[in-house]
Amino acid sequence: MSIPTVALVGRPNVGKSTVFNRLVGERISIVEDYPGVTRDRIYAKGEWLGKEFRLIDTGGIEMIDEPIMNQIRYQAQIAIDEADVILFLTSAREGVTDADEELSMLLHRTNKPVILLVNKADNPEQRQQVWEFYSLGQGDPFPVSGAHGTGLGDVLDKIFTYIPEDAQTKENEDVIKFSFIGRPNVGKSSLVNAILKEQRVIVSDMEGTTREAVDTYFTTDNGREFNMIDTAGIRKRGKVYENTEKYSVLRALSAIDRSDIVCLVIDAVTGIREQDKKVAGYAYEAGKGIVILVNKWDAVDKSENLFEEFTKDIRAQFQYLEFAPILFVSAKTGQRLNRLPELLEMIYDNRHRRIQSSVLNDVLMDAVAMNPTPTDKGRRLKIYYMTQVAVNPPTFVVFVNDLELMHFSYERFLQNQLRDSFYFEGTPIKLIVRERE
Repeated sequence: MSIPTVALVGRPNVGKSTVFNRLVGERISIVEDYPGVTRDRIYAKGEWLGKEFRLIDTGGIEMIDEPIMNQIRYQAQIAIDEADVILFLTSAREGVTDADEELSMLLHRTNKPVILLVNKADNPEQRQQVWEFYSLGQGDPFPVSGAHGTGLGDVLDKIFTYIPEDAQTKENEDVIKFSFIGRPNVGKSSLVNAILKEQRVIVSDMEGTTREAVDTYFTTDNGREFNMIDTAGIRKRGKVYENTEKYSVLRALSAIDRSDIVCLVIDAVTGIREQDKKVAGYAYEAGKGIVILVNKWDAVDKSENLFEEFTKDIRAQFQYLEFAPILFVSAKTGQRLNRLPELLEMIYDNRHRRIQSSVLNDVLMDAVAMNPTPTDKGRRLKIYYMTQVAVNPPTFVVFVNDLELMHFSYERFLQNQLRDSFYFEGTPIKLIVRERE
């Protein structure tokens, strides 16, 4: 059994994202003082009294027949279906509305535990006026304040009264976290839906449809669990006009930080752009595993040597990503997407590989014999020994006699020797040089 799942639902602008951020202890959902900011399901992990739970934030549900509202409503319904417990959020400032009553009727039909929260009950007078919410028929309402955090401890206690005592309350630490990053409209959300074979996130030809970093958990046939993070497209800084989009870029960068592996998505139709390089730079500087996904491969007119030419262009444009495998895929047809989980699993294992110090130093001695250390003004660099100090990414320390004698080119040579001797495909490796005291 997976850890308990809690869905947070309500009409627009009742403060769901504010409460969501309070419950998980991070600013994951974007908060703005106007409706419709949260569109997709947003997943995060929270903890209460040593027990973990998964929380889903949803877009505000309105019974309006508009395309984007229909998709938001569809996403919220899936979140409700996935949940073990539902938090039904209303607002003390507006009181019970027609939209609250319609949503309450929908929740009654789920036959799932529903906890009624009356948000924005920021003062004693507002907390005493929650009696009118009994009319929704959802039991005792909980007056809370997402802005100040009051009342949420009682809500968390209530959640776990609905969770069986034998339920799993700690998440598997071996979950492989990976994210899709790239320019807007390269097909990141379509890839998520294609991998899961469901309409997991909202897809539109309009740039910027995905604003949040959206987490999805799935398990492959061999039992390996993955956390897939879709992110908002990262635009050039000069094109970030509104606060919401600025926050989306920050969320995308945060998603990179939370990931073990980053899938850089390139549009096969438009080719490589300068912004692709900047996006890739974020992931490389963060030391993440990297896969280069060339999406929309079905939409290009394939010449005889197009595959080789495109690969050669990628290697030329991303010289610092020579370790990253390239996969040509199509979200539309599903071409080669079945290979992605296996590739991610291989990179994850490479990132956690440890090499014995004795083996490392054998490789180091052979490298120095092959290419003697550099000299400067009659002084020669002496390398004493090497040891691995960390994984994820693999990190090695080399002890030398003088830091100034370690030229960048020789440091790069040692890194290449490590790659030639050990299997580190898909992950950067870090080499730290220190003087031996």
